[in-house]
Amino acid sequence: MTTPAYFDKYQNLAFSRGEDGVLVMRFHTDGGPLTFTGQTHEDLPQALEDISLDRDNKALVITGTGDQFMKDIDGPSLGEIFKPAAWEKTRVEGRKVLERLLDLPIPVVGVANGTATIHSEYLLLADVHIASEKATYGDFPHPAFGITAGDGLHVVWEEIAGTARAKYLLWTGESIDAQTALQWGVVSEVVEHDRALERGLEIARKLAAKPALYRSLQKQTLNLNLRRRLTQDVPFGMALEGLTAADLAYQQQA
Repeated sequence: MTTPAYFDKYQNLAFSRGEDGVLVMRFHTDGGPLTFTGQTHEDLPQALEDISLDRDNKALVITGTGDQFMKDIDGPSLGEIFKPAAWEKTRVEGRKVLERLLDLPIPVVGVANGTATIHSEYLLLADVHIASEKATYGDFPHPAFGITAGDGLHVVWEEIAGTARAKYLLWTGESIDAQTALQWGVVSEVVEHDRALERGLEIARKLAAKPALYRSLQKQTLNLNLRRRLTQDVPFGMALEGLTAADLAYQQQA
C-alpha cells in the first residue's frame, strides 16, 4: 500500500496505517506532546479532508503524544483574533474541523492518552471514546484568555454530559478525571494508561472490518443530532466568542 502524500504534510500531525485500514492520527510537536498553535488550527480541516478522500482508510484513531492529548497552547500564534478578518479565518477553520469529524465516512475512535484541557470536543465527537486512567478533561484556554467557549465546546459538552455539567466546566475552568468522565457518560471505557492506545486500536480494527456502506451510513445515523446542533449553534457561538476576542484589544489599551 502506497504511503499517502498527506502523511508527511502537516507538522503537528503524525500518521500511521496498518494493512487493516486503521489510520492513527497523533497530535505532536517535534515528536513530543502537542503545543496547539495557529498552524495546527489551520492544518486540521485540510487533514480531515485528506483522510475523508482516502478510500484506503477504514477507521480513524485520534490521540496525543506522551501523557497529553492537548494541554499547551501558543496563544499569540493564533494571530490578531480581535480583528474581524482574522477571526473569520479562525471561525471557518473551527467550524470545518467539527463538521468534518462528524462527516468522515468512517468510524472514529478517540483515545485520551492524558490531559485533554484544549479541544476536548475532538474526543467527545469520536464514535467511541477510550480514556487512559491518567486522562483529565476541561477547558483551559477560554477562561484563561477571557473569551467565551463558543467554538463548539458549548454544544458538544452539553450534548454529551448535560447542561449543568457543561456549565460547570466551561464557567469554572476546573477539570475532571477519567473516572468522573466515565460517570458522566463522556467516555466509553477507562483503561490502564499503557493499554489505552492498544484498546482504541482493538475497537477500531473491529469497526474497520465492517462493510464500507455500513460504516458510512452508521456514522451518519448515529450523529444526526450532533450534526444538527453543530450546524445550528456553532455559528452563533463563534460570533459571541469573536466579540469577546475583539474586546481583548480594548482591555489591553485600558
